[in-house]
Amino acid sequence: MPLNRRKFLKKSAVTGAGVAIAGAAAAPAAQAAETTTAKKPGKRYSLTVMGTTDLHGNIFNWDYFKDAEYADAKGNAKGLARVSTLVDQVREEKGRRNTLLIDAGDTIQGTPLTYYYAKVDPITAEGGPIHPMAAAMNAIGYDAVALGNHEFNYGIETLRKFEEQCDFPLLGANALDAKTLKPAFPPYFIKKFCVPGAPPVKVAVLGLTNPGIAIWDKAYVQGKLTFPGLEEQAAKWVPKLRAMGADVVIVSAHSGSSGTSSYGDQLPYIENSSALVAQQVPGIDAILVGHAHTEIAELLVTNEKTGKTVVLSEPLCYAQRLTLFDFELVFAQGRWTVESVKATVRDSKTVADDPRITKLLKDDHDIVVEYVNQVVGTATETLTTVEARYKDAPIIDLITKVQEDVVKAALASTQYASLPVIAQASPFSRTSEIPAGDVTIRDLSSLYVYDNTLVAKLMTGAQIKAYLEYSAEYFVQTAPDVTVDVAKLTNANNRPDYNYDYVSGLSYEIDIAQAAGSRIKNLSYNGAALDDAQQFVFAVNNYRANGGGAFPHVASAQELWSESTEIRTRIAEWVTAKGVLDPKEFASVDWKLTRNGTPVF
Repeated sequence: MPLNRRKFLKKSAVTGAGVAIAGAAAAPAAQAAETTTAKKPGKRYSLTVMGTTDLHGNIFNWDYFKDAEYADAKGNAKGLARVSTLVDQVREEKGRRNTLLIDAGDTIQGTPLTYYYAKVDPITAEGGPIHPMAAAMNAIGYDAVALGNHEFNYGIETLRKFEEQCDFPLLGANALDAKTLKPAFPPYFIKKFCVPGAPPVKVAVLGLTNPGIAIWDKAYVQGKLTFPGLEEQAAKWVPKLRAMGADVVIVSAHSGSSGTSSYGDQLPYIENSSALVAQQVPGIDAILVGHAHTEIAELLVTNEKTGKTVVLSEPLCYAQRLTLFDFELVFAQGRWTVESVKATVRDSKTVADDPRITKLLKDDHDIVVEYVNQVVGTATETLTTVEARYKDAPIIDLITKVQEDVVKAALASTQYASLPVIAQASPFSRTSEIPAGDVTIRDLSSLYVYDNTLVAKLMTGAQIKAYLEYSAEYFVQTAPDVTVDVAKLTNANNRPDYNYDYVSGLSYEIDIAQAAGSRIKNLSYNGAALDDAQQFVFAVNNYRANGGGAFPHVASAQELWSESTEIRTRIAEWVTAKGVLDPKEFASVDWKLTRNGTPVF
């Protein structure tokens, strides 16, 4: 049944209690026999908890940007329709009443499908549609879902409407009301599994989200919600769940396992802290890990206080994998004890779409396919991101040109109108292409895959130089006499492509023979060496403006202007207004890679 959030909040404010939802009725004897051992009939129980994460709006094995079936080099398949088939298989194998299905967040953002139902035909409109992700997850029978950071990308109103449409709770023990510091979402979910001849097994799922929301979606959450650290909140809630009689405690955490953060010291909380939670907080049996978009079938972490092993698993994003936590419990001395936990993953490419999900959501999918294939202009030549990581590519200049034009227009009647406008952009995709000829929304969306919005910051020349030096750490130091292998040239220290920036309006070289911090050479503006004191209006995306990637100076710089329209939309508007997409109007070679002054390419 849908969770009544108001009743929950009223109850939690008085007692600190969470959500308890009574679960399955007694399992038939034949079904119970399938999942219990013969040694102690009725005194053992096998439970399987299934998990997904970072679904990012992927219902079908479809690439909306390429208008084709999804395909990657490893032959993966994605989408909830595939996961639905896997889930049905597991329920058949284990007995449906002996399974639980959870998710670790990032559900309602990430594809043109989710964008369409947030912005084009929004679920928040009066009489608006049911969100396709709510419809799919309700149909599959999810029990609980943790909040991801991208749940907040469209604002709290959209998130609350999605929550209302879900037949399962959205969990966030560390998503607190900024004024009362009470949970703004249910912290946990409890389900009872009945066992013939023994007391029920009580399973608790604690949901934790990412503290980085405070930075990444500051415009939506500041003053409304606050996001303390996962370790702190787990330490608060796990003992409560045990005191309430939970026999099994699972954490669904939208937080990777690496112990690292992308936002430097801007927050006192760690971004990827799942392994630290397992290590520091006693009483957790397993953690479903999200956020990092990596596949970890099973990671064993020893709790430093109890010496017990905590099992972690992160299924691959976009519904490419389904994690299975297989629990074996034994009833002795009046209580259930977890005897063992094993984590494995199942692969979506091994099954076909569930026709039930296809039938349910094909119309929504078809509407979005039609939308993204609208022609908005004509390109005079093909533009691609294939070499954009290491060469100044015209297709990225298109992004910076649009950002410059939008910010110039926005500040035209302000005191900052006379300042030069420069802009940043990242090579988000390695495969984006705008073909010569007709240009569609799909083509432009593939260039800018995130729902970022635009911000104008006031920066000095010295700050911009430091920004560029930090960005240039993306390149692997390469001696002048070494043959350059472009496959190994970038992503130094695992820096992702989206944390490498072009900066338009300046001319500079990146000397990759030099150590990080000393790579920016011949930096100039308008043909003269850059003046450290020169002021610039810096057009940046909101992720960067709020500190994403931990670039220096930008987060603390004075904000001159911001908006809620996506940069992707601004690009489509710009191209639509022009009609013709000609690189002569926006492309320039602002930077190049060198080694001791000699160009690499």
